[in-house]
Amino acid sequence: MIPLAMPLIGDDEIAAVTSVMRSGMLAQGREVAAFEKEFAAAEGTNAAAAVSNGTTALIAALQAVGVEPGDEVIVPSFTFAATANAVATIGAIPVFADCDPDTLCIDPDHAASLITTRTRALIAVHLYGHMAPMTELQRLARDKDLRLIEDAAQAHGAARNGYNVGALSDLATYSFYPTKNMTTGEGGMVTGRDVTLIDRVRLLRNHGMAERYHHDRVGTNARMTDIAAAIGRVQLRRLETWNRQRRAIAATYDLHLAGNVTVPFVASGTHHVYHQYTIRTPRRSDLITSCEEAGVGYGIYYPIPCHQQPAFSHYSSGQALPNTERACTEVLSLPVRPNLTEGEIECVIDAVSKGAKG
Repeated sequence: MIPLAMPLIGDDEIAAVTSVMRSGMLAQGREVAAFEKEFAAAEGTNAAAAVSNGTTALIAALQAVGVEPGDEVIVPSFTFAATANAVATIGAIPVFADCDPDTLCIDPDHAASLITTRTRALIAVHLYGHMAPMTELQRLARDKDLRLIEDAAQAHGAARNGYNVGALSDLATYSFYPTKNMTTGEGGMVTGRDVTLIDRVRLLRNHGMAERYHHDRVGTNARMTDIAAAIGRVQLRRLETWNRQRRAIAATYDLHLAGNVTVPFVASGTHHVYHQYTIRTPRRSDLITSCEEAGVGYGIYYPIPCHQQPAFSHYSSGQALPNTERACTEVLSLPVRPNLTEGEIECVIDAVSKGAKG
């Protein structure tokens, strides 16, 4: 079986964890501080705050920019539910936008049509490693006096039109789940140009404390462990190489699969980091059968859009998002992890080509 994804953990990560275990400082210590500094530098932003996972990163970012219960926040429907969950968890209202039919990221024009007097913020998800149209979204947020947050859980190291993730928003959030382009086991990060907002995130992740036992605001425990940060520091040093390998595999797939299926669209000026290599086909069941017969792992991200999920039915009753709904029936993600062998790549290509031809 060729796994769709797996964490890439080596001796350096194990040694880093062992060092932390022997140090006696396991949470929110020197490793976390160093990881924050290094990650901010790698992403070209001013500051970063490490947290326990990608969802807590979103929650903290929303609270830091001032989203309150009852506020509306526009989010894409075609993404993992964590984005909308974060909005609903703090008592705000997720408002679901359709996706662009090519990139599958949020459609700025449809997002603009959803803005009301209650709209407070907009979240852009960089789906599959392809950056959303941040220039257009930044303009929309500025014109409508909205806060803009990037959910970059799938886009470590991505860029578009010369702008890195986080360059055109108030805050950007990341996940370090085991299958992401880099991992800390579990963990998340919030980055931003405005150090004041990052300081708010640091308060929120630590029960509202800047000074021990002095609680300046209501917060929670969303701290990252030094164990996680130690893994992340090693992984960060490998991220650029791994992303380059993902792009090379994607280019090979493009060369051999274009014409049989719709290969991933890449907008002009986009540095895609291929968290997923996601093809589209109206004959998905045939491809799945072929992949299963060949032992090729695959994934469907996402089979049910957020606006059709029972958890969000009271926010989106009867809503129709045609681009999103069509994408849910056609997308299929193929293995694109950096440690694929040439033989495995050939096997994936053969299985998909066979399934596409019936």
